[in-house]
Amino acid sequence: MLGLAIAVWLVAPIALKTLARASFFEMTAPVVAASSYVNDLQKFWALRLHSKDELIEAGRDMARINSKYSLSVQQNGELQAEVERLQSLLKMPAIEGYRYEHARVAQRDFSAWWQRMVIRKGADYAIPVGAPVVYSGGVVGRVAEVHAYTSIVQLTTDPGLRIAAVVDGDTRPISYQGGDNQVFGAPKGLIEFVPLDVYASGSVPKRLATSGLGGVYPPGLTIGRIVHVESSADGLFKTGEVELDPRLSELTEVTVLVKEDSL
Repeated sequence: MLGLAIAVWLVAPIALKTLARASFFEMTAPVVAASSYVNDLQKFWALRLHSKDELIEAGRDMARINSKYSLSVQQNGELQAEVERLQSLLKMPAIEGYRYEHARVAQRDFSAWWQRMVIRKGADYAIPVGAPVVYSGGVVGRVAEVHAYTSIVQLTTDPGLRIAAVVDGDTRPISYQGGDNQVFGAPKGLIEFVPLDVYASGSVPKRLATSGLGGVYPPGLTIGRIVHVESSADGLFKTGEVELDPRLSELTEVTVLVKEDSL
C-alpha cells in the first residue's frame, strides 16, 4: 500500500501536488500558531514573577530607550523632509516607500534541507511573496510562501537564496548565496565575483550590504561580515566566506517590508 501511494504521488500532476501541500500546511498551521501563542503566554506569566524592584529598573531602562528612539524619529523626519525638498528641486523620482509589518516568529526550521522560519502573518495582512524580511541587525531573508495567516521566510543561511550585494565602501556588485550550514553551527554564507583588489580576513573583516539591485532589498542593509576571500578557479575574481549574525537562529520578531505600490 505504501509503495502504491508513493507511485500515485510520483505520477500525480504538479497542480494536484501543490494543492495537497498547501492544504496540508493550512491544516497544520493552527497547531504551529497556537504553540507560538502558548509560548508567549508562558513568557508573560514568567515575567509576572519578577520583583517590583526588577520591574521598576526595567521600566527605567525602557524609558531611556524610548527617549533615544523618540529623538531618532525626529531626526529621521527632518532628514526625510530634506530629501523630499532636494528631490523636488532636482526633479528626481521619489524613492519607493515601504509599509512595515512586524510579525512574531512562530516556528524555526533549520535542517540540512532548508533554512526557514514561519511567521504569524500572511494573506490576512497582505504579505506578498518575495517581500524582504529584516531585523535590527540587517537582512533576515525573504518571504517564500504566503498562506492564510502565516508565511514562510527563506533565511539568508539557505543555499537557495541569492542577493546582489556590495562591500562596504565599494559600489561594484557581487553575488551572495547562503552557505552549507550545519544545524548547530555558526551561520555563514558565500560570495562570488568579488573584485581582485578586495581584501578581508577574520582579523580585518569587511561589512557586506545589499546593493539595491534586483528591486527586492533596499540598499545598505547589512548581510554579514566578509571574513575570508581567495582567488577563484579562473583567476578573474575572488570568492569568499561571510559570517552571519548568530542572532538569526534566535529571533522572536521580524519586520516584513511591503512596497506601497503592491498594496
